[in-house]
Amino acid sequence: MSQALQIGVTGGIGSGKSMVCRLFSCLGIPVYSADSRAKWLTNHDPVIREKVTALLGPQAYNESGIYNTAYVAPLVFSNEALLKELNAIIHPVVMSDTESWVYQHSDSPYVIKEAAIMNAAGDKNTLDYVIVVEAPVSLRISRILSRDNRSEKEISAIIERQVSDEKRREIADFTVINDETTALIPQIMKLHRIFMNGKNAG
Repeated sequence: MSQALQIGVTGGIGSGKSMVCRLFSCLGIPVYSADSRAKWLTNHDPVIREKVTALLGPQAYNESGIYNTAYVAPLVFSNEALLKELNAIIHPVVMSDTESWVYQHSDSPYVIKEAAIMNAAGDKNTLDYVIVVEAPVSLRISRILSRDNRSEKEISAIIERQVSDEKRREIADFTVINDETTALIPQIMKLHRIFMNGKNAG
């Protein structure tokens, strides 16, 4: 059974990478959201739960058994060593989960893996190509303001902490412009045709 081509999709907060992935999904292409799946696994995987509780204490999960982000986030983001330990618990489980998912979709011509943080294709990953989704910062901020309970100051701070557009372009095999001026669907259709040709995509 030949393995599906693996395409990474990344971009800064508010760039619209989820919209891009939804369009691929509409074309029948399987999509794996690493960030959403990591949240699900952190809540439901017993090994993660046990190790996170041992590392951060019982407050790491609330009374309903849900991962307590409000408690964990300030704790780990002010302590780099602790953040590394937390990532060392969660990341291997997510990687294993991803591998199983890819195997389950081996009959697809290609699959999409969405993540906020991504290396270049082949750099510590199994990706064949990386798509970077871009949008102007002002538009990204307005999108987040309309969907999240965050202030403009908070959003700007998140954008500042994330990888710059310039750095993302260095890992991009393909770029999708999602600025609400450039037509999005034709860009996705063009990439879909390219990826349907498999390993000759580059």
